[in-house]
Amino acid sequence: MTAATTIVNAKVFDGTKSQDWTSVRFADGLITECSAASAAREGDEVIDAGGGTVLPGLIDAHVHLVPGALAQSLTFGVTTVLDMFSKPDLVAEAKEQAGSRPDVADVRSSGVGATAPGGHPSLMYAPFPTLTAPDQAERFVAERIAEGSDHLKIFSGAGGLWPSLDSATIEALVAAAHARGLVVVAHVSSTAGLEEVVAAGADVVAHVPADAELDKALVERMAEAAIAVGPTLATVENTLGEPGGAAVAGDPRLAETLGDAWARRLTSGAAPGWRGREMPPYSRAEDNVRRLADAGVTLLAGTDAPNPGTVFGASLHRELELLVRCGISPAQALAAATAEPARVFGLADRGRVAAGQRADLVLVSGDPLTDITATRAIERIWRAGTACDRRAFVASAAEAEQLDAFDAQVAKAVAAVRERWSDADRTKAL
Repeated sequence: MTAATTIVNAKVFDGTKSQDWTSVRFADGLITECSAASAAREGDEVIDAGGGTVLPGLIDAHVHLVPGALAQSLTFGVTTVLDMFSKPDLVAEAKEQAGSRPDVADVRSSGVGATAPGGHPSLMYAPFPTLTAPDQAERFVAERIAEGSDHLKIFSGAGGLWPSLDSATIEALVAAAHARGLVVVAHVSSTAGLEEVVAAGADVVAHVPADAELDKALVERMAEAAIAVGPTLATVENTLGEPGGAAVAGDPRLAETLGDAWARRLTSGAAPGWRGREMPPYSRAEDNVRRLADAGVTLLAGTDAPNPGTVFGASLHRELELLVRCGISPAQALAAATAEPARVFGLADRGRVAAGQRADLVLVSGDPLTDITATRAIERIWRAGTACDRRAFVASAAEAEQLDAFDAQVAKAVAAVRERWSDADRTKAL
């Protein structure tokens, strides 16, 4: 048995609310005690929080894996990432890392998502398996499980720019995944797509559409059906032309751990290639999140990193800030990055500060319940009880090459969208 660690003189947010505890003790990877008085015992390593706040390790509910993603995530207090599309070899490598190294975040993955031949995101990840009819759904789901997928990702193509799955196939995929005990995450890029996946019974919606105001009746249906939404505002803002990446790079609490190369990546990647076409205002995305929150829809904090203008870990702190800007409380935003994704994705051993939970913990110097940006003032991080070294993450040459390749794939997809938009505009003109 290893020596225990006890944090004292702390505020504690347990994943849903602030507790009256001042002390958290953990040993052998698990939290053993939370108490109002000091829980320290003889022989413990004692950490004086100095009035800072202990939080559960953060969970980024939407990333796409590249080499280095797990290490960089952990340096910003993200102890678990939920991958929403990666090929099996990359998933297997990431899971091997997470299982053998204490200096990287843990990971769960959808593996390959379900889409039609030529559908999104085939320009970024092809070749990968696709499907064309409902009778292929059970086999598709079984193959994903065999490859190690933990949940299923489905792409709604409603919007007309890409080949897409029909509604019957989406419904069949949801049914097949639910029969195998998988949570279903549905990618949407339009309000029409949102209606489609809600009707199909998806559990989680990825992205908040900004093409139109969300219908009140639809939002109420989502709340009644307990469908969660991961708005990924940290990516949406960049896509719609807002300088969100620059805002992350400009905060010294984040920049000092990013390093110069990553800061440059944040400031050079916003709104790639969308110029020249009128885009919906980013404010509509926040308005739609506000409508979801007001109706009681569960929100999940996710970044969609490493899309342009985002980086792993640091951008989740921006997502928390943007969620609060939509009108939810800091406690609700923190829950969206801790207890709620753990609950929705069945991760019963994390997301909360409580005896018996994994000792995935973050100590910050301020109080994020009064100022959400205090999550950026990180003092210490523990992943399953092991302290994290927060020296600035430096990508290896292979990791940098992989990120460059990802950016090239994004640029290719953007160029294809612009071409399709131009064709659609010409058709309308005729």
